[in-house]
Amino acid sequence: MTPSGDRIADDGDHQQKPCYDQAALMRRYDVITEICDAMLDLGWSPYQNDHEDANGQFEMNWQFDNALVTADRHAFFKYMVKSIAEKHGLRATFMPKPFSNLTGNGCHAQCLALAGQEEPFQDPKGELGLSKLGYGFIGGVLHNAEPLCALLNPTVTSYKRINAPRTVSGATWSPNTVTYAGNNRTHMIRIPESGRFELRLGDGAANPYLLQAGILVAGLDGVANKRDPGKRLDINMYTEGHKVGNAKRLPLNLLDALRLLEQSSVLRQGLGEAFVSSYLKLKHDDWSAYAGHLTQWERETTLDC
Repeated sequence: MTPSGDRIADDGDHQQKPCYDQAALMRRYDVITEICDAMLDLGWSPYQNDHEDANGQFEMNWQFDNALVTADRHAFFKYMVKSIAEKHGLRATFMPKPFSNLTGNGCHAQCLALAGQEEPFQDPKGELGLSKLGYGFIGGVLHNAEPLCALLNPTVTSYKRINAPRTVSGATWSPNTVTYAGNNRTHMIRIPESGRFELRLGDGAANPYLLQAGILVAGLDGVANKRDPGKRLDINMYTEGHKVGNAKRLPLNLLDALRLLEQSSVLRQGLGEAFVSSYLKLKHDDWSAYAGHLTQWERETTLDC
């Protein structure tokens, strides 16, 4: 985007459905290449770069590693991308919803387990190639999804992404219900192939370390307590979600998520009481600052009430 952050920097990137637009990607080839080359130099093994669903939005992927190494790389990646963009006279943002009419910035986590050469989540005989352990882990993430939002969706704007109306491209590509499916991007969790699943809940504002820790605590709770994720939903949640009456809804705002985290014995025990209490205090301060701010929308709609 422009340095002021008020619009997309590329005036030619205005298609209604811009995902995988090669022309727009090539107009930012210098920036994308510099970031990718830096990841190659760092030994991250980047393997895919593409234009994503929103105008001015790009996705860059690198090879997975263990949770801590991934968090380290994630934290440095954000700093590196912002620095390189600034050098080119641009501004890079990971804000969950920088433009209300465009798809927001998610932070999807690809989750698999490794034990030496073994992959414990993988079972060729299991449904969709996933083991009982894998489904137990998914059950834990589903069970703890609502309080987990306080960590994976940590800003006021986060909830304008996961509870957004349809964007100009036709879909938000973010969840608003606690559901899972096969290779179906309209759910909170999808199972794209044997041995792994993708959690689509987190957004660009998530702290890389809390993202990993929160998923591990929630998933291991599912394994320890043999939590059943239930039957998967093989429907389009954006067009048929209204037919699913018992699907849990994700929090509508940061305050709701914080209150759910306060009540979560699983996350309190797994992350530590001292951390959770401090985190809640800081985030409640954020909410209070936001609640005390008078917006232009409020003036326009209630000035003459």
